[in-house]
Amino acid sequence: MRDDLVTTLSPLLAAEARAEAAASGAEPADLEQAVWLRLLEHLDTDGPPTDPHTWLRRAVRSESRRSRRTARHERPYEREPAADTERHDPEGLALAAARRRALRDAVRRLPGRCPRLLEALLSPDDPTYREIAGELGISQGSLGPERSRCLGCLRRLLTPEVAARSARG
Repeated sequence: MRDDLVTTLSPLLAAEARAEAAASGAEPADLEQAVWLRLLEHLDTDGPPTDPHTWLRRAVRSESRRSRRTARHERPYEREPAADTERHDPEGLALAAARRRALRDAVRRLPGRCPRLLEALLSPDDPTYREIAGELGISQGSLGPERSRCLGCLRRLLTPEVAARSARG
């Protein structure tokens, strides 16, 4: 059943994702990946949709709206935030080293392939998404959603540590 559904919906999903991607600011492959994941979750909980084509169109539009909302709230830094607080005295250097250690330790505690993915993304060699995908053995289209999940996990790991430090100070 799943194979038939995938075969039937693949061309429609690709077309819908391409049509919605420009307006949402997302990559078509990221929209496709999110909708496939949503479909798998739907199949596990509710079984196959009664009208798969309509369900798919609605799911693509919903993911597109979610992507637009996310993009609206995310703003790039005008300058590197750490640059303002870096101090080159012994105490500042020790604090910066402690922050780097805490970050590396948190990255190592991440689940699944998140540690390898984040290490690849932060590599000084600056590999492309295609190179990272090849190294990790995953599709290039799934790197964005995977990166978002990994960064969310990292945020959750670091938030208690940051909160605990600020409470003491």
